[in-house]
Amino acid sequence: MTSRRTVLTGLAGLAATGTLVGAPSALSPAAAATATVPAPAVDPSARPGQGGSRRPLVIGHRGASGYRPEHTLASYELAARLGADFMEPDLVPTKDGILVCRHEPEIGGTTDVADHPEFAARKKTVSLDGQSVTGWFTEDFTLAELKTLRAKERLPQVRQRNTLWDGMFEIPTFQEMLDLRARLVRELRRPLGVYPETKHPTYFQKAGLPLEQRLLDILRRNGLNTHDAPVFVQSFEVTNLQQLRALGLRAPAIQLLSATGSPYDSVAKGSGPSYADLVTPAGLAGVAKYAQGIGPDKGMIIPRAADESLTTPTALVKDAHTASLLVHPYTFRAENTFLPKDDRVGTVATDYGRAVEEQLTFLATGIDGLFTDQADIGVYARDRFLARTHS
Repeated sequence: MTSRRTVLTGLAGLAATGTLVGAPSALSPAAAATATVPAPAVDPSARPGQGGSRRPLVIGHRGASGYRPEHTLASYELAARLGADFMEPDLVPTKDGILVCRHEPEIGGTTDVADHPEFAARKKTVSLDGQSVTGWFTEDFTLAELKTLRAKERLPQVRQRNTLWDGMFEIPTFQEMLDLRARLVRELRRPLGVYPETKHPTYFQKAGLPLEQRLLDILRRNGLNTHDAPVFVQSFEVTNLQQLRALGLRAPAIQLLSATGSPYDSVAKGSGPSYADLVTPAGLAGVAKYAQGIGPDKGMIIPRAADESLTTPTALVKDAHTASLLVHPYTFRAENTFLPKDDRVGTVATDYGRAVEEQLTFLATGIDGLFTDQADIGVYARDRFLARTHS
C-alpha cells in the first residue's frame, strides 16, 4: 500500500522536473491566462503539520467554478492557468458507458436540457442515494446526445457573472479533460494533476453502469495508474475505493468525508461505518489500508458556532497525520454566503469577503491542501502562508 510519505515524495519528484504550481496572479483570471511563475519544489522530508518546506496543494474544485460554469473544459483550463496544482472532475457515465464530467447524474441544473423538446419525455424521478430527485439523468443519454447540450451556471443567484458563459461549452468526457491536461502540461511547462471523484458508485452499480473498471481503464490508457502519478481518486463511499484497489488501482486515493451521516454503500448494505466512525483514530487507521488521505468537510476541521463564527480546531488533522493520511478539506469559496461570520464583508451575500483570511486560518491547522472554486485565491493564500511560515 502506498504511504502518505510516498505520495509526498512522488509530488516532490514532479516538482523537481518542472514546477508544481504557477502563481500568475493573486486575484485576476484575465492576467493569469497569459503567465506562469515557477514555484519551489516540495520537500518530501517535511511532514505535513510540522512546518519545514511543506507546500499545501491547491485543488481547482470543478475547475475554476467561481469564474466559469463548473465541469467544463473552460473551467478546468482556467483553474490550471490560475495556478491550481490539480483539476477536479466529478465523473458519471452515459447510457453508452462513457465517463463524462458532471457534478451529479441529474443535469437539469447544469445544462440547457430543459430547452430541448426532443428530450422532454426523459424527465423522471429517481431515488438517488435515498433522496427523491426529479430531472434528466446522464445514464439516459448517449454521449452523442449529451454533446448536443450546453453547460450553464449551477448557482446563478450567487454567481450571476458566470451566466455570461451559459450555452457556450459542451459537456466534456473524462478523456477530453485528460487530453486538455496533457496539452496544458506541455504549454505551461509544469506538472498538473487530476483529482477525479466517482459520483454515486452504488447508484450506478444498480443501474448496470459501474464506474470502477471504466475509471481504471482510462487511467491506465493515459499512463496515470502508478503510485506516483499526479492523480488522487476520491469517493464518498468506502466500497468503491476498496473495489478499485482490488481491480488494480495503484494511484493515490482519498476517502471523502461528510460532517453527518454515512457513506451510501453503508446505508445500502445496512451495515458499515458512518462518517463519524471513519474519523476516529481506529477509523482513520482503517482508511489508511486503502487510501492515502481524507477529504473532509472543512467544518470537521474547524467547526462553526451557532452564529457562524469559527470555533476551536478539532483533532482531525493531527489524528489523520498520525495515521499517515493527507488532509484535503473542501470547499473554499470567496462569496460571503459561504464564509464564516468573521470573514464576511458587508451585508451582500454574493459579495466577496475575506476569503484569503479564511484559508490562512485553515492552512495554519496543518492541512495538506484545499479544494477551492477560485484557484488564484487559493494560490495567493498558500503563498502568503508559506511566506509567514518561513519568515
